[in-house]
Amino acid sequence: MDLEVTTFIRYLENERAVSPHTRAAYESDLAQFREFVRGELGAGAGAAAITHLLVRRWLAQLHQSHARSSIGRKLAAVRAFFTYLVRTGALPRNPAELVSTPKREKKVPFHLNIDEVTALVESPREPDVLSLRDRAILETLYSCGVRVSELTGLNVGGIDLADGTVRVLGKGGKERVVPIGSHARLALNTYLAARNHPPLEAPLFTNAQGGRLTARSVRRVVDKHILKVAAMRKISPHTLRHTFATHLLEGGADLRAIQELLGHASLSTTQKYTHVGIDRLMEVYDKAHPKART
Repeated sequence: MDLEVTTFIRYLENERAVSPHTRAAYESDLAQFREFVRGELGAGAGAAAITHLLVRRWLAQLHQSHARSSIGRKLAAVRAFFTYLVRTGALPRNPAELVSTPKREKKVPFHLNIDEVTALVESPREPDVLSLRDRAILETLYSCGVRVSELTGLNVGGIDLADGTVRVLGKGGKERVVPIGSHARLALNTYLAARNHPPLEAPLFTNAQGGRLTARSVRRVVDKHILKVAAMRKISPHTLRHTFATHLLEGGADLRAIQELLGHASLSTTQKYTHVGIDRLMEVYDKAHPKART
């Protein structure tokens, strides 16, 4: 089974062009499944020996220590692995197809209100280049709703300040164009001017040594400025993406438009934001529906 997993991971990298984060997640989940199979069937067991009952036993074991969302992700990795083996002719059928995905817990994505997000993005106030960079990072995360991996992958040539757009390379190598708000454009322009307008192929966000900023560094930037804002709960860079989507929905944006802006492959991923805007939906309903006030 080791060779089968290795071949599948290579397929994800070379043909599916998945991100390093996605590849690592698949590799970790399949390694865990492989260890379970070894314990149940022995070290020499291959994928052909695995049945849907064995997959169910693995999931039952996971239920003791993992959240349903995590179990669902692991099952998706195993399904994709078997789908690949069926497609290449190594297996006649996918045993994981007969196993249902656990229903995920419905969690409201945490987001900041207008006052909180304004206080956060305006907290870098010093005139030095690193503070200007931090301001541009926070403004861009909130204005564009990009993932941290997308933010750190941007080059100077990826943004068009005159047009007010940014060209983002998302999951699976899919490119999308996202608008940039006026505050973010101003922050980016000021930051790039402080860097003497670097060439188009240069990284957009750099560290003190001039190297490309990492996702971990972006997290430190957010943590640093959170400490400056009184009474604010601990958040992550992804919280600004949630805040971006929620504020768009509350402002009346169409769900499919938000899906495009976020780069979600499925509308069901975007729909997790709908319930947080229920007050806004009720207000619209009360004003618009003929029988709402009878």
